[in-house]
Amino acid sequence: MTTVLISGASIAGPALAFWLSRFGCDVTVVERAPQLRTGGQAVDFKGDIHRTVLSRMGLLDAVRARQTGGHDQTIIDERGRGLAVIPGEFTGGEIEITRGDLSELLYGETKGSCEYLFGDSITAMQDTGDRVDVTFRNAAPRSFDIVVGADGIHSNVRRLAFGPEADFVRYLGYYYALVDLKADGEAVMYNEPGRMVALGGPKSPAFFVFKSPERHYDRYDPAAMKRIIRAAYQGGKWRIPELLDRLDSAEDVYLDSISRSEVPSYAKGRVVLLGDAAYGNTLGGFGTGLAVVGAYVLAGELRAASGDHRAAFANYETEFRPYAKVSKQGSAGPFLAPPTRTRIALRDWTFRSPWLLRQMLKLTDKYATGIELKNY
Repeated sequence: MTTVLISGASIAGPALAFWLSRFGCDVTVVERAPQLRTGGQAVDFKGDIHRTVLSRMGLLDAVRARQTGGHDQTIIDERGRGLAVIPGEFTGGEIEITRGDLSELLYGETKGSCEYLFGDSITAMQDTGDRVDVTFRNAAPRSFDIVVGADGIHSNVRRLAFGPEADFVRYLGYYYALVDLKADGEAVMYNEPGRMVALGGPKSPAFFVFKSPERHYDRYDPAAMKRIIRAAYQGGKWRIPELLDRLDSAEDVYLDSISRSEVPSYAKGRVVLLGDAAYGNTLGGFGTGLAVVGAYVLAGELRAASGDHRAAFANYETEFRPYAKVSKQGSAGPFLAPPTRTRIALRDWTFRSPWLLRQMLKLTDKYATGIELKNY
């Protein structure tokens, strides 16, 4: 039986665990967080490819049952007057669900067949050629046939196996933040040059995007994140002063860069990367779809190769890299937070033009369906 260690229990990791356990592998998932992470922003699926994978997992109906329903978002000025409307089909794809709800579904499908190590992480790995010897922060050392880095843009596995993050992650000039400010109500988005705030929508945290030089901070320190957000939005109009006043009392805050992973190969020896660790995160609305489809392809190729990791990883790369090229199509930062008032006005105008909106929707559909799925 092939033993597999997956680092990361958000979306990509449990999605891969689902398929590998079904295909007869012995799967362990290690996650730094002490428990499953709930909440977070809405994520979406679009097009036949995404539906097909969810259907083959038996999860399509469950995802639809938890979908937010999608919602239009009104772009407003500092007085709250509407300037344009972003339709729900653009912001939420065909099926929109919160990241936390999707994570809970995937965990529920795998916790009985896979081992989960919460509150732990990999501290060292040694690929001996016929196995990978792994040392954990808490658990006893163990060996695995394959190790998968499904642990995000700041992948620990990628750092240990491939090299420093700076060699493989390109910063794209913007940061985004999700803050639980309990700001329900109508979904609205407000812009000033180089910064954006979006509020409202089902179970949605306040969403900030802002242009910035690259920052160096402790990504696990909420106070440090709040300081950066506060500094980025000083002097803002509309409801920004009120939101900054409430920032200190927010219990849940997440801040990260909009960056792109650029690895020459998804695999090195017996170690392979999946999801944002390999081909994200530009905040372009395709990260979740790439993670779920990528998990299906990687697991399927391992099964087709009867556990021959070299053949499986090569085929995974051949099949999936052309599809993952959508992550190289640019960053959502300049679209969500245009750097000048002129660029903001031009962005707003695209949503007042039915023809331009149709073209954008056609383009996203093309990206979402740009792979021919094998039936493994």
